[in-house]
Amino acid sequence: MTDTLLAALTPVAACSLALGGLTTWAGAGKAGSPARITVSNGRVLLPYGDGTDTAALFDIANVGGADDRLVSVTSNATHSRITLSGHRMLGGRAAYKTDVTSAGVPAGGVLSMSPRGVDLTLRAGSGWRAGDLVPFTLHFERSAPVETIAVVVRPGAGGP
Repeated sequence: MTDTLLAALTPVAACSLALGGLTTWAGAGKAGSPARITVSNGRVLLPYGDGTDTAALFDIANVGGADDRLVSVTSNATHSRITLSGHRMLGGRAAYKTDVTSAGVPAGGVLSMSPRGVDLTLRAGSGWRAGDLVPFTLHFERSAPVETIAVVVRPGAGGP
């Protein structure tokens, strides 16, 4: 009888522990809470000299309870492909760029794009000037697309 009671007690204790953990998780508002994405601080850097390639940067916050990923960005204001890029610093002041397929936006976290980390590479529209507004649509793995705007800025002038 004692052996039977002990054998039954182990799964009951495991289930009770799991139920307690799930109750705590749900009570904290995390259970079933999808990613909730907000986008702010959009800016597009004016290209240098005669160049046309430039970068767009955004701050992407996820106030939801599930992770998400930025997978692509589109804009009808540029006629080129927009790529998600990562930058890695080498020794000194050198860096190299690589295209990446997505960028994580953790639950309760922020993805702050910068020229030294993750950014968007695109061809600037002809005639863009500082202060112009450029529309973008950011596409995520789980969340609905987010339409936003970015202001054109001179590199280093109040921007990155």
